[in-house]
Formats: sequence, structure tokens, C-alpha cells
Amino acid sequence: MAGKKMRFGAFIAPFHPLNENPTLAIERDMELVQWMDKLGYDEAWIGEHHSAGYELIASPEIFIATAAERTKHIRLGTGVSSLPYHHPLMLADRINQLDHITRGRVMFGVGPGALPSDAFMMGIEVAKQRDMMDEALDVLVPLLRGETVTAKTSWFELNEARLQMTPYSRPSVEISVASQVSPTGATAAGKHGLGLLSIGATSAGGFNALATNWAIAQDNAKDCGQTVERDQWRLVGPVHIAETREKARENVRFGLEKWLYYFREVAALPLAPSDGSDPVDALIASGMAVIGTPEDAIAQIERLQSQSGGFGAFLQMAHNWADFEQTKRSYELMARYVFPKFQELNVNREASLEWASTNRPTFMGQAMMAVGTRVAQHIEKKGTENIRPEILEAMGLGKKPDAAQ
Repeated sequence: MAGKKMRFGAFIAPFHPLNENPTLAIERDMELVQWMDKLGYDEAWIGEHHSAGYELIASPEIFIATAAERTKHIRLGTGVSSLPYHHPLMLADRINQLDHITRGRVMFGVGPGALPSDAFMMGIEVAKQRDMMDEALDVLVPLLRGETVTAKTSWFELNEARLQMTPYSRPSVEISVASQVSPTGATAAGKHGLGLLSIGATSAGGFNALATNWAIAQDNAKDCGQTVERDQWRLVGPVHIAETREKARENVRFGLEKWLYYFREVAALPLAPSDGSDPVDALIASGMAVIGTPEDAIAQIERLQSQSGGFGAFLQMAHNWADFEQTKRSYELMARYVFPKFQELNVNREASLEWASTNRPTFMGQAMMAVGTRVAQHIEKKGTENIRPEILEAMGLGKKPDAAQ
């Protein structure tokens, strides 16, 4: 009997370099989600950013509403909504509306906000963002369950606040908290019994913190009378695969350097070597990225399973390393050759093939016996005039004519 299927999806920040049309870049993100829906991906998470030029989507809710009209099955999440940027009642109302519009396909990812430049423009102190997230989450969870909330904090107030519409999803939309290295996300997830979204799971710090952060989530859940489920834990990592490792490496030369430039100059993450060595080699060697074949992607996911102790979904970080056609091909290869490994899609097929192969002598014997019976019945009625000699020979009723005759 097959077990639970690992889910697959994408975390679409997105990352678009400055040398292309931004309107077309957003449209391409939409096309990618449509392609994923066709391939059978389970989820797509859409980011929220307001500065620095690369991460263009300001409202994941607007993107999700559009994508929901163009897709059939894939679930769509905010990846993530930056809670300090929104009054909780307004944000809860928008998410609840999406829950109804999508008939339950929306997911609510939350975090404190990733870019200090976003916070600066709104006059938000970066040092306060995580506290603001915690305060917002304290009221968002009950609001999205349809409860009435009164609260006053340093930055918002709610007076008998409630959503007008009962949630479409019960008890509420699925909520997941962003986590990287610090315990902030894990602590919040445990407090409210929410999912965990490990965005930097393959970076050195994020990878090393996986087991610790899950333990923090579990311990805090226990202290707060909640539970957290590994099935609702999602790990994010960049992947580009092709038919061969050489082809994958060639593909990513298209846009990798522009992606690395953003992280060097804006996000300030040490993802690429500064000594002039090959960044592809460095990303592969560090375990940060998969640039290779489906087998390499399988090995990376197994490595994450071992380090984490188990999780429910693997999300590819969308990155534009390759041109769009090769990017779509990479997603297709994941669906064709990586999904089956972790979703037990071919277990019954393999068992069926083995069973048929093992019992082939018996089945072939029965088939030959059935044919022989029919031939014998025909001979009894009509004789052998219309029966090919080799068939008679096989039945022991005659000899095959000599080739020289």
C-alpha cells in the first residue's frame, strides 16, 4: 500500500534582471504557473516585494487571482505576505476573499518582510519587524477562522473585528510561516500550530538549522497546546536539470550571473565565490543548488530528507538561470523523472511487471494451449488444408517443409 505523496511546487519571488521588459517578465511567471499546473505540480508560492528592482510582484493576491482563472488544479500561496506592511483585518479580508474565489486553492504564507529597503520606505524599523509579525499573526489566525477579535498593539487596533464571510476552507485557509536560520518562524509556527516554510533550506545556514528549527516548532507547539505536522513543512531550494550535467551547466550560463549579482549587491548573501572561480562549481559543491540531471535532483531531496527527518513538500526556487524554454524543460524533467521517486507513482507498475515476468512461462503455456485447442477444433471440422505447416509442426501434427523443397 502506497504511503503519502511528497508534494512539489515552486517558490516564485521572482528574480528578474533589469535588462528585460518587466511586463513580459510577470507574464512569463504566469505562464510558468500554468505550465506547472499542466505537469501536475501541487503548489506555487508568490512573493511580495516593493523595492530593489528584481522581485517585481507587489501583490501576490492579485497574481493569485489571475493565475486561479488560468489554472485548474494547482494550489496558490502568498510566498510570503509581509505582515508588518498590512493592517491585519485588511489582509485577512483579502485572503478570505481569495479563499472563496479559488474555491479553497489559496494558501497564506506569512513573514516579517525580507528587504530592509521595503521597510525603510514605509518608515518601519527593521528591528521591530519580527515583533510586528508576531502581533499580526496573533490576530490573523483567529480572524481567518471566522472569530471576532479585539486587540490593541503598538501599530494596529481591532475593535470587535470579524470577517463578513465565513471561511470557505474550514477551519481556515492553510497558513505557513517563513523560516530561514533564526528561530522566529519556527517559534511562531509552533505557537499557532501552523505550517513551516523553510525558504533557505539548501543554503549552509538554512540546511544546518533544519532539524533545530523543527525541534523548536515542536517544543513550542507542545508548550502552547498545539501540534505541528511534518506534512505541512515545505523546503525550498534552487534546481535546474537537463538530460545531462553538461547541458544543465550550459543552460544556466544564460542568467546565473545576473541572479548572483542581485544577491551580492542587494541581498548580501555569500552564494558565489569572490576569487574568480566557477560559480556553477561552487553552487554545486556547497549543496546550495542542483545543476545537473534528474538523478542529482533526487539525491538533493534525499539529502534534505536525511537532514530534516522528513517533510511534506519540496519547492523549487524560481530563478531564471536558463532561458524560458530550457526552464520549462527542467520543470518537465522534474515531473517526469523526480516526482515518481517520491510519490511512489510506479510502485504498482513495477510490481505488475515483475509479476507478469515471473509468471510468463505459465501464462505463455496457457496461451499456447488455448491456441492449440482452437486449431485442433478447426482441423477436426475442416482438415489441415488451410493451416500453415509451421503451426502444424508446433502442434506435433506435421513437419515443417524443407527449405530446399
